[in-house]
Amino acid sequence: MGTLTFDSLDPATGAVVGSHPNQGPDAVHEAVGRADEAAAWWAGLGHEERRRRLLDYKAVVTQHLRELATLVHQETGKPVGDATLEIVLAITHIDWAARNARKVLGRRRVATGMIGLNLAATLEYLPLGVVAVIGPWNYPVFTPMGSIAYALAAGNAVVFKPSELTPGVGVRLAEFFAESVPEHPVFQTVTGLGETGAALAGDPRVRKVAFTGSTATAKRVMAACAENLTPIVAECGGKDAFIVDADADVARAADACLWGAMSNAGQTCVGVERVYVVDAVYESFMRELSGRVAKVRAGEDYGPITMPGQVDIIKRHIDDAAKSGKVVAGGPASVRAPYVDPVIVEDVPEDSPAVREETFGPTITVRRTRDAHEALQLANASAYGLGGTVFSKNVRRAMELARMMRSGMTAINSVISFAGVPALPFGGVGDSGFGRIHGADGLREFARPKAISRQRFAMPGMNLTSFARGPAELDRLIRLVAFLHGRRKR
Repeated sequence: MGTLTFDSLDPATGAVVGSHPNQGPDAVHEAVGRADEAAAWWAGLGHEERRRRLLDYKAVVTQHLRELATLVHQETGKPVGDATLEIVLAITHIDWAARNARKVLGRRRVATGMIGLNLAATLEYLPLGVVAVIGPWNYPVFTPMGSIAYALAAGNAVVFKPSELTPGVGVRLAEFFAESVPEHPVFQTVTGLGETGAALAGDPRVRKVAFTGSTATAKRVMAACAENLTPIVAECGGKDAFIVDADADVARAADACLWGAMSNAGQTCVGVERVYVVDAVYESFMRELSGRVAKVRAGEDYGPITMPGQVDIIKRHIDDAAKSGKVVAGGPASVRAPYVDPVIVEDVPEDSPAVREETFGPTITVRRTRDAHEALQLANASAYGLGGTVFSKNVRRAMELARMMRSGMTAINSVISFAGVPALPFGGVGDSGFGRIHGADGLREFARPKAISRQRFAMPGMNLTSFARGPAELDRLIRLVAFLHGRRKR
């Protein structure tokens, strides 16, 4: 029998932030049962009523912004300012999902074509039912809310299992929602360890799972989902590349690169980990980067490593990179748990762990390239494909590089900016997962398309779906198809 409760700790001090129930399969089963009943009521409210209530939820979260930012700071260790920014971005996503759900998902007519001239056709997207969200610890508000808000706006009930490192944040998010929607438990949080998440993903009444975490854990979640053919949207981290082209503003590029790599102690799925700089600006870029990194302090500008086990991975990557490359900033001595000082290493082989594996710490590798084409080739030579960055003053060239980058999102002359645009979908390819949250694609991710065709009138002499059909009707059909589709295009 497992423990009945578990504590969330401040990763910087080890102090207990809160104690939470370790909910087992029975508790999870009951929560899903309540959600199953609540889902029918929530779906029945319709788009406009859900919109009103979600906008009220947005207001409640906003009113508690300082309190929530403090709790995020306590459970993750990140500075309050960074926690505030995270919550503000989440608020904008709640707003967008609420205001756009009807336009994206609502019933609309679609063209039937000449063959279906006598038909009327409609398409709409209906709620799935219960959606399970399994969230991460690094952005405990912004990341799960990218699934929660969109699933709720699409008409589903949500059962949220936050990371065991940030359970208090997850509990508060559900409590805030209950202030706006007190009638039924449309949004619930269950707390616990791995067994809790497994029970949630494996419940046959869950119609979709939204998971954020490692690739290895995603595979285990998918295996649990396979038992019931439960679909899953998975965001599994990345090894994002940052390309600096020959005409880039190196000062702005270095500033963006450093923040993208070091903010949140590098614990960002779309954070910068690999940097490829065109030869023509390599030296000037490195001067800018080296000058700026000297002013960044662990424990001041960013917090501790939230998950203790990650420190060993970060240390292994730094040790290996320091042996094979040239250390520009920091080094093996930078690891002083729970903090890691900034680390920059040049000329690390592309097959090393520091380049191939997700580090999830305040470290970057930098490599000189002949040109932007080589930089792009190296950027794309990764099993991951989540986000990325291109710095170039040539808009056309930057767009071309961004489009060709093997990633779900790319920022140009900025870093991680796509996360702040609610209309843009968020997700990856390869080992970074599949499916999308945010934007219209995120709304449709949590709905099922419903297609309806209705015969408006009988087509004279063209009753093709009848055993009474004769040769004359087939002949007319063939002539019609030949007229519509038989002319070759040269």
